[in-house]
Amino acid sequence: MIPVPSGQPVTLSEVLLDEAPGALWARFRFVAPQIAGQTEQGDSAEDIDYLCARLALPYVAHHQISPARVVISLADRAVPFGTSAPEATQFFETYRIADDTCVWEGF
Repeated sequence: MIPVPSGQPVTLSEVLLDEAPGALWARFRFVAPQIAGQTEQGDSAEDIDYLCARLALPYVAHHQISPARVVISLADRAVPFGTSAPEATQFFETYRIADDTCVWEGF
């Protein structure tokens, strides 16, 4: 488990490096069972920001990659990437990295 500000149990499911959007995106996918049934991110929003800063930034620095975007996702269960799972609760946020910081890229 990865400690996050909310205290909910979060585990890393996978890291995907994806060039399908036309540039390199680093996708960090986490399972957070306690978000099941939630309709808003609530405390998970802070957790997502935290995971970008504390896990994604060191990862891309260590592996010397420069993704155009970093995506942090939380799901209440493991869902294969690209699969539709309407029964699953999932939250996503996209960031760009600037000056060794995660900068939120709101839609």
